Formats: sequence, structure tokens, C-alpha cells
Amino acid sequence: MKLPNLSLFQDASSAFHIFRQLLQLNANLNHLTFSLLIKACLSSTSRECGSPTTRLQANQIQTQLLKRGIHQFLYVNTALIDLYMKHGFTTHAHLLFEDMPSKDVVSWNVLICGYSQNGHPHHALQLFVRMLRECFRPNPTTILSLLPSCARRQFILQGRSIHGFGIKVGLSLDPQLSNALTSMYAKCDDLESSQLLFEEMADKNVISWNTMIGAYGQNGFLDKAVLCFKEMLKEGLQPSSVTMMNLMSANAVPDTVHCYIIKCGFTGNASVVTSLVCLYAKQGFTDMAKLLYECYPAKDLISLTAIISGYCEKGDVDSAVECFIQTVQLGIKPDAVALISVLHGITVPSQFAIGRAFHCYGLKNGLSNDCLVANVLISMYSRFDEVEAALSLFFDRSEKPLVTWNSLISGCVQAGKSSDAMELFCQMNMGGQKPDAITIASLLSGCCQLGYLRIGETLHGYILRNNVKVEDFTGTALIDMYTKCGRLDYAEKVFCSISDPCLATWNSIISGYSLYGLEHKAFSCFSKLQEQGLEPDKITFLGVLAACTHGGLVYVGMKYFRIMRKKYGLMPSLQHYACIVGLLGRAGMFTEAIEVINNMEIPPDSAVWGVLLSACCIQQEVKLGECLAKKLFLLNHKNGGFYVLMSNLYAIVGRWDDVARVRDMMRYSGGDGCSGVSVIEVTPLRDMNNNLCPSEVCFNTSTWQHLCL
Repeated sequence: MKLPNLSLFQDASSAFHIFRQLLQLNANLNHLTFSLLIKACLSSTSRECGSPTTRLQANQIQTQLLKRGIHQFLYVNTALIDLYMKHGFTTHAHLLFEDMPSKDVVSWNVLICGYSQNGHPHHALQLFVRMLRECFRPNPTTILSLLPSCARRQFILQGRSIHGFGIKVGLSLDPQLSNALTSMYAKCDDLESSQLLFEEMADKNVISWNTMIGAYGQNGFLDKAVLCFKEMLKEGLQPSSVTMMNLMSANAVPDTVHCYIIKCGFTGNASVVTSLVCLYAKQGFTDMAKLLYECYPAKDLISLTAIISGYCEKGDVDSAVECFIQTVQLGIKPDAVALISVLHGITVPSQFAIGRAFHCYGLKNGLSNDCLVANVLISMYSRFDEVEAALSLFFDRSEKPLVTWNSLISGCVQAGKSSDAMELFCQMNMGGQKPDAITIASLLSGCCQLGYLRIGETLHGYILRNNVKVEDFTGTALIDMYTKCGRLDYAEKVFCSISDPCLATWNSIISGYSLYGLEHKAFSCFSKLQEQGLEPDKITFLGVLAACTHGGLVYVGMKYFRIMRKKYGLMPSLQHYACIVGLLGRAGMFTEAIEVINNMEIPPDSAVWGVLLSACCIQQEVKLGECLAKKLFLLNHKNGGFYVLMSNLYAIVGRWDDVARVRDMMRYSGGDGCSGVSVIEVTPLRDMNNNLCPSEVCFNTSTWQHLCL
């Protein structure tokens, strides 16, 4: 009986159907039959990675191999190991490898490559060491299989060791191996080594140039990526679709890349067009991205998700929702990423109903079970003060990883419910879940709200005991907590302990100095951050302008305001205008203050008018104050703040009848200018044995003992 060629079938199920027919006919199957069957499974385009069906098929092949004694053939076992690895069954592959009666370099390479591709770098490296100990001589394929495991910063030392080993044993650096090494160094942020390898290549092909363009793009050097592309064209090489995608991943100018794509004839390539749509959307040209998408016949979820995300970034939630609906209408099932993109755009209360509707969609389609979707939903509900809903979502989840705890704790802090955040942290700690830097930063923000200096100090102690890196947002949160809890000296010590402070950290210490009226120190920090090559942002200037306001430095404040606009091209926000108007008003320069308001690019809000009214109280400008009070009344008649300011202004000039009238108006309007809260932290009482008194056993003192363990 002539056996059919199983390798002709592109679908593994078809090949298996023929294979089962052969078994029923008791055909004499040999090693070649099994080799062709495995090849059909490997080349199948319709397979689902890691599916139970695939595992069952691979197990059936292995069983038949053992039953017929064909497992003795080395190349058949190697192919089966490759099949297991391609589908993610690393344990099955390793067990089969250990049971093999004989091994060669190819079988070692297949297992090493499988571990690398499945994200197990430690196993791949350990297997390579074991291969050397068992006296197998690696070849260039071994190095190529191993390098993806070293393509991350923490494995740079291992990557260099493997590179050195290859040179030592005389493995020739062919273009393929050189390209792999170039890519590995780039992904480890060692661009200098990538450049050196690239320059030493005698025969650079298109893949070599693509690798180098990608290396520049991955490390944020757009200009160098474009220059490398131009040099490639000068060498007479024709760019490939990968070249275009590497340029787009480097955040190149969309219009320029678009022209090259048309010129090089890649408009029919789905991957290139999808990357171009994503590039337009990423850089804020969402309408252009949508136009390009609509002109292209093929529709895919990646492009639509990028467009949805682009609209949400611009705050155009309605357009994002429209695109999402279009996705459903096209029969493309949105995934968790698309849902998260929309939920991220829900930022204002008027959009809350849309967020709830998308929550219902997630429940209906099973997307809300995704951990990232649940985290975004928790953050959304917390953002709109729906903490009960956020807690319900949280406690309904069977698995609560650290990222979910962080979402809820951060959400409670953002909603102004820091006490709940502290309680949650204690539950998390008692459950054995260890906090990370994000948890600590969120809790420190909560300490700022509540004025809990002692808890903030306890958190700082936890950071020091557990060697949590005091950099970036952790250090910034510590500085912010100490300044707002009255310990500027501690804030300064934390700042000085940070070797390379980021812009946010500089902003935090500048704001702290402004808060305490130390304007000269704030100005000094502003100069130092510029000396370090950092460019100030809007928050930096907000801190500097606040320092000018506290110090009454009118002309200095106006100078910084001009620098902000002309030198750095930053558009002032309402807060910046409030600072400038307050600064001018407190100095009695009301004409200049009103001129600033009249020239604002954005409509002034109650804060801008309110700070000018406050200045009228200081300067006893009753007539202007009355005009401002009328404007504030029209903006928000229930805001008790301007009633209090107007009442104080009348009291200063002795117009007590008007004081009573304003108070009556405030009472009738429903405004409340009388209530206020001061927060102090009280040290709990202890008895003679240093035990807490029963009435003082509360959250602040007892539950936080878990941190000290």
C-alpha cells in the first residue's frame, strides 16, 4: 500500500485524519511517516498555540512512537520536541528530551531555542551550561537560539559572556549572528556595542541595516534611525517592509514615512499599513489615521484599537465610542486592549454613564475577568467617588495580584478616602502580599491628605529596611509627604539622598520651598535642574510662580511667566494665571492684573476671579471687590468662598450692615462659608506599662504594627 504524503496537508487536522485512517488499516508506519506528520503539525497555519487539541495530538504521536519503537530515531524525537515547544508545552518537551537515548547538538539547540521563545531565559542559559559540561560543541545556531534570552538589561552580562565564548571557540560571526548580537545589545540599552558590531560588518545586508535602524529606534534616537535609513539607500539597498516598520517604531514623522511607503510600493502590505495607522494615531493625527484606515480594504483590530486610543488621548470619547461600535458592526470582536483604551478616556463625570455601559459590555463578553480590565474599572469607579463599586469589583475577584491591590489603594487616595486606603493596605499586608514602590507612593499621597506624619515615617522606614529604591516617584512622594506634613528638613534630606533626581522630584522640592516661603531656594533649584539638562514643565513654573507670590516678587514672577511662554513655549493653565493675577493684585497693581485676565487665551474661572477678590481684601478695594463678587455670583452662586471674602472686605472697612447682608445672602443661597476642618495628629495615650489605653486602640496605632515586622 502506498502511503500518502502527509506533508502536503497545510492543516494539522487533515493530516491527523489521514494518520488515523492509516492506523485503522494497520498500515506499516515508519519513521518517515511520523516525520511527515510532525512537519505537517509544525507548518499548520490554523493551529491554536497551547490548545488542548494540539497537546492531545502531540501525545498521540509520542505514544505511537513508543509503541512502534520508532522513538529510537533521533531526528523524529527532535522534531517532536520542536512541536511541543512551538505550542508552549515546555514541560513535555523537557521530559521527552531527558528520555531520549541519544542527543546531538540539534536536539540541544531545539530545546534551548524553545525555552528562549517561551520566555524562560534562566532555563535556556542553564541548559547551555549543561550542554558544555556534557562536552557538546555549540555551533552558530546554538548562539542564535540563546541570544533572545539575553535581550534584556538584567542579562547583559550573560549576553556578553556568550559573545565572548563564541569568539573564543572560533565561531565565525556571519551576518545572521552579527545581526542577532546587534539586536541583543540594543535591547540591553548598550547602543555603543551595537554600533561597533554594525560598523565591523564587512558584508551588510538589508537585515543588518534593519537591525541597526531598529536599535536606534528602540533607544529613542529618531534622528540616527533616519540617518541610518538614508545611508542604507545610498548603499543601493532596497528597503523592505521591516525597514518601514522599524522607522515607524522609532516615532518617525508620519508624512515622510508615508511617502516612502508609497514610493517603495508597500501600500498593499497589511502590516506596514497597520503600523502607519498606529503611528498617525500615536502622534495625535487621529483623523488622518482613521482616513487611512477607511481607505484600506482590510480591517483589523490593531488599527481600530490604535485609533480608539488616539481619540481617548485627545479627550474625544464620542469618536472613540463610535469607532468601538464600528468594530463590533464589522464583526471584529474587540479584545481587552480595545476596552481598556476606551475606559482610560473616561475622565470627566459627564462620561461616567459611558464607562458603566462599557463595564456592562465587558461583563457580557467575558472581558471583565481580565486582570487589566478589572484594574481600569476599579480606577474609573474610584475616580468618580464610587468607592463602593470599586470595592465590590475588587472583592468579587478570586485572584488579587499586587497590581489590583495597587489600583484600589491608589483609587481610594484619588477619591479622597485615604483612611480606606490605609485599611486596605493593612489587609493586603496581613494576607502576605508585599507592597512595591507604587503601593508606597500611593500611601504616602494618602498621608499628605490626612496629615499622618508618623505613618509616613513608618512607610519611609519600610522603604529603608527593604531596600526599595528611593528614586523617581517614590522619592517624589516622600518629599511631598514630608513638606505637607510640616517636616521640610526631612524632605531636604530625602532629596539630597537621590543621586539623579528626575523632573518630578525637582518639582516636588520647588513646591515645598514655595509652600514654606523660601523663594530663593526655589529659584536656586530651578537653576540647578536646568544645569542638569532638564527642561522645566508647567508644574515647575507653577511652583516658581507660587514662590514669587509668597515672597511678593512681582517683577521676578512676571519674568518667569514670560520665560515660560517665550523660551519654553508652554501654554499657561488657569492655575498659572491665578498665580500671576494674585501676585499683581496683592501688590495693588489691579490695572495690570485685569489686563492679564483680558489677554488670557482661555476663559477665566472662579479661582482667577477669586484670587483677585482676595487681593481686594488686602488692598481694601471695595468698589472693584463688589464688581468681582457679582461676576463670581454669576459663575457659581452656591460657592461660599466669595461670600466670605466679600464679608471680610466689608468688615475691614467697617461696613457692618453690608457684612450682615452678605452673610444672609450666603445663608439663603445654600452656600456654606462657616464650616472648616483642621487636621492634627495626636500621639495616643499609654498607661504606666507603655500599653495603649483602650480608647486609643485604633487604626492609626495598632494595624500599622504589621509594617514593623
